[in-house]
Amino acid sequence: MEAFKNDHIEAYIYQQAKGGNRDSGDVYFLHAEEDYFICAIADGLGSGMVARQSAEVMPRILEEHHEESIEELLSRINEHMVQKRGAAVAIIKVDHVKHTIQHSCVGNVRLYIRQQDGKMLYPLPVMGYLSGRPQKMKTQEYVYQNGDLFFMHSDGVELRSPKAYLSQSCDPLTLSEMVRETVKPGDDATFIAGTLLL
Repeated sequence: MEAFKNDHIEAYIYQQAKGGNRDSGDVYFLHAEEDYFICAIADGLGSGMVARQSAEVMPRILEEHHEESIEELLSRINEHMVQKRGAAVAIIKVDHVKHTIQHSCVGNVRLYIRQQDGKMLYPLPVMGYLSGRPQKMKTQEYVYQNGDLFFMHSDGVELRSPKAYLSQSCDPLTLSEMVRETVKPGDDATFIAGTLLL
């Protein structure tokens, strides 16, 4: 498991490839600037190398253009999916100045947020996947407080009760270790668990 920490974020990332495959069709990306943090998961359609070729479009775009809006980034990724298998992509961007977290997703990469008061947020993705065809984007924004927990995962991670896992976890490491125990070898699986700090 990989760890990512700074003054504003503490996050843990887990990834496994589908049994028998050397390459995972999932790719993740994390990047921090002084006033914002961005992270994303791309789940290439299918598995193995063909899926990875589609998923790897996402980190290349975010590395070069992370200062842009989420919708601009998703549009750029979509443009580069022409003649590829395609990918589900979710991006979150945390603004440390405004204390907001923005999220947009096309496809079946899920995000859950547990706020300090115990309230759970389940931002809904846009159905489908990025394939080069015109695609509707939808960005949702929430104000966060110190200690809010977020969990983003590809469809290889199956949580029967996301609310129970997040409610029982006091920090992202505990959450990561609990979820990792449930991951089966039958699919590519990636998750990012993090806490937002003021």
